[in-house]
Parts: sequence; C-alpha cells; structure tokens
Amino acid sequence: MPNNLTRDEARERARLLNVASYDVELDLTTGPEHFRTSTQVIFTSTEPGASTFIELAAASVDEVVLNGRALAVADVFDGERIRLDGLAEANNLRVIGTGVYSRTGEGLHRFVDPVDDAVYLYTQFETYDAHRMYACFDQPDLKATFTLTVTVPADWSAISGGAVAATAEAAIGVRTIRFLETPVMSTYITALVAGPYHEVRDEHDGIDLGLFCRRSLAEHLDPDELFEITRAGFDFYHRVFDYRYPFGKYDQLFVPEFNAGAMENAGCVTFLEDYVFRAKVTEARRERRAETILHEMAHMWFGDLVTMRWWDDLWLNESFATYMSVLAQVTSTRFTNGWTTFANAEKGWAYRQDQLSSTHPIVADAPDMDAVRTNFDGITYAKGASVLKQLVAWVGQEEFLAGLRSYFRRYEYANTSLRDLLDELENASGRDLSAWSAAWLETTGVNTLRPRFSTDSSGLFTSFDVVQEPASAPPTASRTLRPHRLAVGLYDRDADGALVRRERIELDVTGELTEVPKIVGARQPDLILLNDDDLTFAKVRLDPRSLTTLIDSIGSFTESLPRTLCWAAAWDMTRDAELAARDYVRLVLSGVSAEDDIGVVQSLLAKADLTIDAYGDPANRATALRALTERSEELARAAAPGSDLQLVFTTTFARAENPEQIARVRALFEGTEVLDGLVVDTELRWTLLIQLVARGVYGDAEIDAELARDRTATGEKRAATARAARPTAEAKAAAWSAVMDSADLSNHLAVATMSGFWISDQQKITLPYVDRFFAEIGGIWSSRSFDTAATISQMLFPSSVISPDTVAKVDAYLAERDPTPPLRRALLEGRDGLVRALAARQKDIASG
Repeated sequence: MPNNLTRDEARERARLLNVASYDVELDLTTGPEHFRTSTQVIFTSTEPGASTFIELAAASVDEVVLNGRALAVADVFDGERIRLDGLAEANNLRVIGTGVYSRTGEGLHRFVDPVDDAVYLYTQFETYDAHRMYACFDQPDLKATFTLTVTVPADWSAISGGAVAATAEAAIGVRTIRFLETPVMSTYITALVAGPYHEVRDEHDGIDLGLFCRRSLAEHLDPDELFEITRAGFDFYHRVFDYRYPFGKYDQLFVPEFNAGAMENAGCVTFLEDYVFRAKVTEARRERRAETILHEMAHMWFGDLVTMRWWDDLWLNESFATYMSVLAQVTSTRFTNGWTTFANAEKGWAYRQDQLSSTHPIVADAPDMDAVRTNFDGITYAKGASVLKQLVAWVGQEEFLAGLRSYFRRYEYANTSLRDLLDELENASGRDLSAWSAAWLETTGVNTLRPRFSTDSSGLFTSFDVVQEPASAPPTASRTLRPHRLAVGLYDRDADGALVRRERIELDVTGELTEVPKIVGARQPDLILLNDDDLTFAKVRLDPRSLTTLIDSIGSFTESLPRTLCWAAAWDMTRDAELAARDYVRLVLSGVSAEDDIGVVQSLLAKADLTIDAYGDPANRATALRALTERSEELARAAAPGSDLQLVFTTTFARAENPEQIARVRALFEGTEVLDGLVVDTELRWTLLIQLVARGVYGDAEIDAELARDRTATGEKRAATARAARPTAEAKAAAWSAVMDSADLSNHLAVATMSGFWISDQQKITLPYVDRFFAEIGGIWSSRSFDTAATISQMLFPSSVISPDTVAKVDAYLAERDPTPPLRRALLEGRDGLVRALAARQKDIASG
C-alpha cells in the first residue's frame, strides 16, 4: 500500500513551507526496471530550525543534501519519506536516487509494444504519485515552478508541461532534452511522456497543438476530428471564461495501459489510447471522446490555473470539468445531444452511487489520501456535476459564468476552497447560497418527486402539486428535502401520434409539497414529466396515465432528452423493485427500435441484459435472453447497412445462448453469413469470438489464431479475456491465479483477464471462487497498490452469484475480519448490489 499523507500533515507542511521551484533531472537509459532521478528544490520556511519531510518512492536514495549539508540516508529515508531537520529560512535541497518504473499505471509507467518492441513511458500522478518519479512536497497547495531535463535514447520524443528549450547529444545514441520552466502549478499536474511516439502538430489562435500516439497506432489516429474538437473547445472556453489559456503549448497524448479516461496535466494531457479507434465505432463513442477532450481542457482553468487547497474539494474539480464539457459540446460541436447523454450516463451513474451504503456528501471528508483515493466515484464526478447543473438553474447561467470569470482572475495560480467560488457566484447572482450548499453538498441520498393532482369531469386540472420524498436508500441517507429548480413538462400526442410538449412550467420546489397554480385549469396531458430538461438531481415517478402513455408510445417523443428521462424513470422503478424486470425488458424491446440516439440505444440494450441476468426471475432467464437476442438480430438485419445501429444490435445478438442463434453468430464470425454493410473488422471479430468461446464453441486454437491476426496490445487484452471466458475449470483456475497469485500482469492485462471470469451461465464452475475471493482479498490489499487492489475487489467480487448465501458471506467477513476502510467500502457496495438484485428478483417472480 502506498504512503498515506494525512490532511493534518499537509496543513502543517503548507503552514511551514513556501516552495519556489523544482529542477528535476531524469536518466531514462539505465535499463528496463529503474531510472535515475535527481531533484533540486528551492523553498523557504516560516520557522527556521523546524523539521518537515519530502516524499520520494524509490528503490534507493544515494544522496540527500540540505543547504550544503549531506544527510545520512539510512537515518532520514524510510522508503517513501525523507525527513528534513534543521530547516533554514531559505533552503536548497538536492535528492538523488533510483526510481522504479510502474506496470500499474501509477507514477512513471513503462510499456513495451508487442508489435515492434518499442518502449513507451508516461506519468500518472493524480492524486498522490508525483513522488514516484521525483522528490517533492506532494500536495496540491504547495505550488512551484518546474524545470525538467531528461536523458533518453536518441530516437525518442519527450513531452512535458513546458516546451522544449534545448536538446543535446549526451553520448552515442543518447540525447538530453531540457524543457522550459513551467508556470506555477501543483505536483500532481506535472508530467512526462517519452518514447518513439508518432506526432502530428497544428496551431490555433496562437496556441501550438500536438497529438501523439504509439507508432503502431499511427494509421488509426484521426487528427482532423481531434483537432476540430480541440479548436472548438479553446474558442468556447476563451469566450465564456474571458481568460486566455495559461500554459503555452497544448499537447494531447494517447498512451498505453492508462488507468482512467484521461488526465489534465498542464499542457500535456494524457488519454486512454482506446480513444484511437482502430475499428468502426459508433457516433456515441466519438461523442464520449469529445466530452473527455473538453473535460480535460476545462481543467486547464479549473484545477490547473486555480487549484483546490486540499482534496476535500476534489468533487468540485471534476464536477466542474464534467459540466463545462457538456455545455461546450452542445453549444460548440456537432454533438448537440450532449445533455441527453449526460442524463443517461453521468446522472445514471450518480443515482446508482448515491443509493449505495458507501454514499457520502459531495463535499466529502478527506482526512488522508486513502480516503481521497476511495472517493474517486460517482458522487465526486457525476452527482457533483448534476448538482452543478442544478446550481446553474438556481442562479442563472449568465450569472454563473460571470462568477467564474471573476473567480479565475482573483485566484489565478493560487489555491482555493469551495467557499471562495460560492462567494463569487453570490456576488454575481445576488442569491445567498449558504442554505443551498448545506442542502445539496453536505447531505446524501436521492429525493423522489411525484406529481399529485386532481381533475374535473372535463379533464381539467383542479389542483396540481409536486410531492417530494426523502431518500429511501441507503437507510443511512439524509432525510433532507432539498430546494429544486425544475421544470414540469406537459406532453400530448399530436395528429401524427408524436409526443410534443404543450407547455413548460419552471419553478422552485421546496419542502414536502409544492403547489403549481399555473397548471390549474389546464387540460390533463397524455404525459406529465417532472424535471423536464433535467435541471435537478432527483428520481421522478410517473402517474398511471403517463406510465401507460410511456409504455405505448415512448418512441413517439420528438426530442431525445425527455425520452431519455422517461427511460430513466422506468429503469429507476425496476432497480427499486417497483416495476417487474420482465416488464422493463418488454418496454425496451418494444421501444428501442424508435430510439434515434445511438448512445441511448447502447445503454438500453446493456440495461436490458443486466436486468435479465441480475433483476429477473432466474427461471425466466433463458426465455428473456432469447427474446432480447432475437429482437436484436431482427433489428440488426433491418438496420441501414453499415450503420451504428446495425453494429450495436449485432453485438447484442452475439450474447445469444440458444444453439440455433449461436450457429448464426458463428456464421457471422466465419463469414459464411453476411449482413449487408456490416464489416466484421478486428474489434467485432474479437467480440464475436469471445462470446463463442464462452459458449464452448471455440477454444485455445481459435484464440491463438485470432491473436496471430492481431498481434497488438489490444489483441493481447482481447485474448486474455477470451481465455478467461472459456467454460472449463482449468481456464478459471488459470485466470484466477494470473490475477491473484502474481503481480506480473500489467494493469490492463489484469483487467482484461478479470473481464472474462464471472459469466452468468458458468456458475457451476465459478461457484468455488466465492469462498476463495473472501479468503484471499485481504492479502491483495496488503500486497498490491491501491488502484490494483481496488480494481480486483470490484471486478472479482462475486456479484453474479446472487443469493442470500453470498450476502451472508459478506456479512461474516465484515464482522470477523475488520477490513481496511477501502476494502470495507468495496464489500459493502458489492453487498448492496446483491440485496437490490434479490429484491428485484422477488418482484419479478411475483409478477410471473
């Protein structure tokens, strides 16, 4: 487990120190396991004679010199911290040591491309991993300038936050690259990327732009679209922030085995290289890539220019970037349905997370780095962004942006807290946000909103109220009734049968009951939609007439967002055991053909699949799955040739377990059957193959043959999933051992292996691993990095073995083992999923 800095230690160090600059030198030519690292830090102390510490996670430290005085390394270095005693008012520290390359995506990660054996490096430092590469005071509020010099093979590129200042030949086949000093910034947004990267450059509005990927992916890089989104982003942010991009050049790098979607390193943004599309992808996938590009760009101002003082405000950093990225999408790119995707993806994630027993306030208590790492979740990203959208509705969008403009100018290059932002928003809007902040940011759980009304004999409303209910799950959730700024939409079928909004009423909802007098006297519509336009964060319920309309005509909405909100309401009801799983699947099968948003289609099919496996009567599983796959095959054959819909329906059809359908999936893979326009490219071949392997149709020979066709890093990952998916005891034992008994697999190969382990119709051979999980997971947390242990805890938790017995095993472990807080949280979240699934299954069984 990594070093665990506490908030109290960070506050004391920030009180004591002011850091001016870092000068870091790295030698990356010393072998495949280690690198040389040298750091010179200039800093002052408010208390001469005091003691502090600097972090460095290293194999060894050779030299520590403080103000010309050599310190005894054995006395001051414990493997991750170096104690510094007897500080002067002005201090000069030099630390030289041997760093260790990472295979887990943390610190300085090293990857060897299986295509050409080329070596690629990149850093990932958020939240607390900069000291894996160089000695530093690794906390966000000790900002400094950084100058980096690296020694690399002569055929490598090196990219960092600053532009290249000079290069020189250091020896035959080796060169040294020195970068310009950066502006003042936090350690976690410094960066280094090095290797024989393919590079494409452009310029926009005076900003030098770069795109990078591995040489073996160069043919798949699409710079035109990537630069188009980048240019649109800069134009949007310059306009709404009225503040020029502050970090000079702007490089975007697609790197291998990345743990997240992307990272906002100042001027040197890294992305998961899956965003370099090597096969056909849907427009929804391109939309998500655009959102990620715009999310990281928003961080250049919010997070990089102005930075949170401590990680309590991590949510604000991420939520702001998420909100602004969607606003940029819908106003400045072709992805104008961004708020529909936000409602479907981000808010869906937030609703799930906020109903787990691990939920926490948006402003979470973060006493140490373990707590911070644990809170990278749907509350921090998605609920926070949802609440920011509500805040914008509450204060007004123009007022919100005006507050941001003053915030950036007042606090440029500094550190702030939430209160600093709220002050600027209050000044701009004239609204006191203290009560709003307390209700939304310091509480947990999701409110439910229901319409309550009466009508006369002619169908006119005689009363209309919005009823607000406190959160019902988890039991520990706050009972707060929050203030909501929302819209009520009244929808009617027109002469052509389309559902069209007749009227929209926007209002403040407070307390248990809010009267809506503007609706009184109006005719009852075919459908009433609370939270129309998705302004607030709440679950909504439909009255009986609206639910009937939904079931009969969900595909008749003329706009994608209200349709998505109705889909979400039905999904919430299914997860809450108010709607039977079979009814939800029936709704999807009847309405998905009319859905024109490809992202929503993908989501609906995935939810229907999950509903069948987790929430439905097990006795009905085969029948329900066959209905889903038959409908998907039918729609794939009816879809426009080569369309996104054809691809999505085909991948759902590949889930088939019925022998006749499996034969047709095999025919598609082998090319004996062809769908007009469907290109069975590399990625689709793997998708079909993995499903056929899981059904026992294919085995090792076919996996090996496919890998021979695709001898790439992605091919190796797909092959690992396929091998783990084989329906044999030997395959499961090998997959389990590869992840649990050894740390040799890289982070991505471990994830790929785990992805193929738990398969719904393989429980006879995976059941023994329920007990093995509980027997072995504690050892994983004591021997692996935080990210690795957390990923294993989530992916190998027996969530597909839905039974009271599995719940009892979780309870016994929690009672008897006293697990660490991060492991306890992972187990509780897994338990929550089991309990919810059991309740939903009972609802479905009762409806059978």
